[in-house]
Amino acid sequence: MAHTDQTDHTMRRVLRREIAGTIGLLADEHDFRAMRRYRSFTFHDHTVYLRQVESLLRARAAQGTHTTVALFDPEEYADFCTAAGLEADASASRARFTAELAAHGPTVPYEGQSLTDLLPALVDEAVRQATWEYTSTLLARLGNCATCGEDLGRAAFTRASGLLRRVLETAPPGSRHLVCSVSGHPEETLVSVLLVDEETTPHIDEAEALEFTSVLALGLATHSPGGLVMRISAPGGPDRIHGWSLRGYGLEPLTAAQVFDAYCTDVESGDLISPESNVDYCAPPDLGDDRLPPGHHH
Repeated sequence: MAHTDQTDHTMRRVLRREIAGTIGLLADEHDFRAMRRYRSFTFHDHTVYLRQVESLLRARAAQGTHTTVALFDPEEYADFCTAAGLEADASASRARFTAELAAHGPTVPYEGQSLTDLLPALVDEAVRQATWEYTSTLLARLGNCATCGEDLGRAAFTRASGLLRRVLETAPPGSRHLVCSVSGHPEETLVSVLLVDEETTPHIDEAEALEFTSVLALGLATHSPGGLVMRISAPGGPDRIHGWSLRGYGLEPLTAAQVFDAYCTDVESGDLISPESNVDYCAPPDLGDDRLPPGHHH
């Protein structure tokens, strides 16, 4: 019997290593204070809470257990409990909400990094997903073209994907840092960043590319003011910065002088800013056969 119990214990320990887990993290002090209204949430100090979370993550990693981290939003949690008919002041309810985050929300895998490094990555992932969901909703609302009946959002996304592909194909060698910004309603600007690491072959994060393309597509579909900037870094030489403005249903290349002005002018005050050292402000590469043929375009 003792041998059987020991065997069962060993097997359960092995199985625990096979179970992936998700921790819902209260990243900032404001969210932490909001959760303190629940008696079952027993933490009283946010700094101590973060330290305990990091210790738990390290302990699970030492045991060979995979863990992802998700942002725990108290307002979303309260809405979830109301919709599901759950008691909000219960650890079991928090666990169910965290499981929902693991399935549908933004998460970041824990790979031994400190929370100082993990938190910004988690916030970036949350912003990226929120931006993608927002732009996807707006693109879906555009409906169909009154002239040809084509889905306007889908057509714009296809067009944006082609433009992005041409930008990357024609770019000089090096790691690329792309930023797309689109102005919408007053005081609303969507910004998306795409990093393309180039070692032996280019590597693109699919989630980043999806969000970036959707922002560009929204700018094209709505003919909103905006632009695309690409910074290329290669060993042994200065960084190169290229830029395009969103014009009509495409990208209009900026001259070297326009790129310089854009980078060396303070957006809020309009004052000149000293140019960076070891940086060349350049006209972008020719996108080749990217231009649309004459005829009907959205």
